[in-house]
Amino acid sequence: MLDKLRFCPKCGSKHFDINDEKSRKCAKCGLVFYVNPSSATAAFIVNDKGELLVTRRGKEPGKGTLDLPGGFVDYDETAEEGIAREIKEETGLEVTKTEYMFSLPNIYIYSGLDIHTLDMFFRCEVKDCSAARPDDDAEECFWLAPDDIHTELFGLRSIRHAIRTYLDMTNKSLKK
Repeated sequence: MLDKLRFCPKCGSKHFDINDEKSRKCAKCGLVFYVNPSSATAAFIVNDKGELLVTRRGKEPGKGTLDLPGGFVDYDETAEEGIAREIKEETGLEVTKTEYMFSLPNIYIYSGLDIHTLDMFFRCEVKDCSAARPDDDAEECFWLAPDDIHTELFGLRSIRHAIRTYLDMTNKSLKK
């Protein structure tokens, strides 16, 4: 990502040189600009039958592949607020409880750029599981029993890894 940044975002100088592996420094105004990961979230939502809510991606990257509900955290939003908003946007479900589980680094390819993300995974409870319907960038949403989950059908690397971790954590069997 650093190689794509050519001008100082503060003063516009083209003397915006590599400082180290994570930053550039402006020779004119002295700004040191760090490229840090974007915050993203994903949710594990389980119904009373023990099935996991999954979505089908309606947009690139990974259009047509399976995913978990979630997305990027907006400015001035906590990760918990972000996951609740994303679940509402993608599935219409209202979150009643969030529990942080773990995080994974990821690279999300968007518009030809490698966007480094820190994907935070939550166990979420919702008001009414039967109200799930696809919206926003989710083409479809449906419930899968743990034995019917095939990680290779999920399009994003961190989601595949997270599902394996989740299933291991919950002592569920995984079919490959």
